[in-house]
Amino acid sequence: MSTTSNLQSVMEDHALESVPDEARQGWLRLTWNTAGIVTTLIQLFFGALATFVAGFKLAVMAGIFVTIVGSIIGWLCGHVAYKSGLSSTVMARQYGFGVKGSVLGSAIFAFMIIGFLALENALLYQGFLFYFNWPDTFINQCLIYGLLSVIWVLLTLYGFDLVSKVSSWSLVLFLLLLVYMTGYVLSTTNQTMAVATSFSSILPPVALAGMGASTDMGKFIFCVNLFIGSAGALALVDADIGRYAKSSKDIGIAAFFGNLAMDVLMVVIGGVVMFAGSGKLVEAYVSKGIAADTAQKMALSPDGVAAAFIVFGGLIGFILMIVAQGKAQVLNTYSGSLSLSNLSDAIGLRMPRWVMVVVANLIGLVMVGMNILGLVQSWVNILGVLTTAFAGIMLADYFIIRSNGQDQTVHAESINWAGVITTFVATILAHYVLNSMIPIEFFSSLVISVVLYVVLRKYVFQPR
Repeated sequence: MSTTSNLQSVMEDHALESVPDEARQGWLRLTWNTAGIVTTLIQLFFGALATFVAGFKLAVMAGIFVTIVGSIIGWLCGHVAYKSGLSSTVMARQYGFGVKGSVLGSAIFAFMIIGFLALENALLYQGFLFYFNWPDTFINQCLIYGLLSVIWVLLTLYGFDLVSKVSSWSLVLFLLLLVYMTGYVLSTTNQTMAVATSFSSILPPVALAGMGASTDMGKFIFCVNLFIGSAGALALVDADIGRYAKSSKDIGIAAFFGNLAMDVLMVVIGGVVMFAGSGKLVEAYVSKGIAADTAQKMALSPDGVAAAFIVFGGLIGFILMIVAQGKAQVLNTYSGSLSLSNLSDAIGLRMPRWVMVVVANLIGLVMVGMNILGLVQSWVNILGVLTTAFAGIMLADYFIIRSNGQDQTVHAESINWAGVITTFVATILAHYVLNSMIPIEFFSSLVISVVLYVVLRKYVFQPR
């Protein structure tokens, strides 16, 4: 009975309560998680796509810009989590949304983070098919997706400490593999790093025009909108991780390194590897009986990133791809289960944490069946708008309405209508109304969220 009780305690992992002081950790342990969740196949693809659209230097400039913005938002969200000890979606109960109103934030975050879980599973699945030259059949789908989901569930069930350990070791292995792949690709293709880091846009003008990226400013905006969705997601993850921080500085450092890894390191390596190695990838696809024009498209798709690990890393690359990708999947499952725990509790159905871990992976499998890969770009754009609105409302409540968290006289009501209404208004205006005038959508979403929420909270839906 004692063993069962201890195991249940580890699984719950302070999901709906403040993290105690004895469980707090320094910036290095936190950074394993913030950097681990973003060094993934899909982020490498985003990096390659951005460089192909904007050219290498302009894409990196956009990545640096998003790194600065994402680090600031992530640190602020992490600071509130550090002070409260609560995860992002539980924190929303107290700051910005209310107990039942936090269901909105939980649904947004759960959809976002479980969507990434599904996306990465789909890429790993394509890697299995490519390596073993298997057909895409229902049996293979059940076998591979089922096996991956079971692994993520088991690794996630045992709490934050195990998640951190998995992330630290696999992150080191992943980075070493990326360094090896970069050097190998350059040497086997007889290209220099100078050439691979100085190319301009390589997509056809017609394709660039369809993306609104015909000019340098258009290309820069395209890259920012592509990157900011992941940055908004990372800001909320920073809150989930920041509740374990020993100080505000610790989560600030972790937030910075996470954004740096995602928006600079992944852009550089993704751009170099896919630019220099695309010819080899096309040859590999053709050797499997795929038509040349189809192979060209596949080499420049998310699936091509998974294939690159196999073509340039062989068996070791295939194994390390799975091991290293696992760190992000465990972290995705971890954060997804946190948001689902708050969602179920807020509607009066407090479920055991292990159930939420399983449910998160089941939802991910449903998303795979909905062809999540085909919705990547449009999904990430709206994601950036939603997450920045959600984060902006919580920050406005904490820093402005509650005077930097000092005013604790206001208790969380059932629904904070100021936060709920602001989320919908900011998202609609930023993504559908003002997008032609202010094409960097997260900027208008963030500004509208802060200003409108403060006005509504002070003068219309005043706190009780």
